[in-house]
Amino acid sequence: MTRVPRGYIARRRRTKMRSFASNFRGAHLRLYRMITQQVKRAFVSSHRDRGRQKRDFRRLWITRINAATRIYKVFDSYSKLIHNLYKKKLILNRKMLAQVAVSNPNNLYTISNKIKIIN
Repeated sequence: MTRVPRGYIARRRRTKMRSFASNFRGAHLRLYRMITQQVKRAFVSSHRDRGRQKRDFRRLWITRINAATRIYKVFDSYSKLIHNLYKKKLILNRKMLAQVAVSNPNNLYTISNKIKIIN
């Protein structure tokens, strides 16, 4: 049986995989089987860590807000601050609140004065 030279499709598929592995080192960059395994693994990790990154940042923002509210005596805790924000329908997301708490605590006072509930 004569040898049939492969067309450009297989080569195109391999070069596409190689382009994903361009920053890898050693055999992970040179050997095609290793490239496919490592690229698959990298895609799985990136997919998983996109969700994890959202969780981690939310935790960081909550920690910053909680620390600022306790240090500057705005409220007793983070949960009371958020509860009162929702009661007054003052919608500020945690990212913005954390930024305010870190960069300018005086603005945190003004926000808290807007939402203080008098019983």
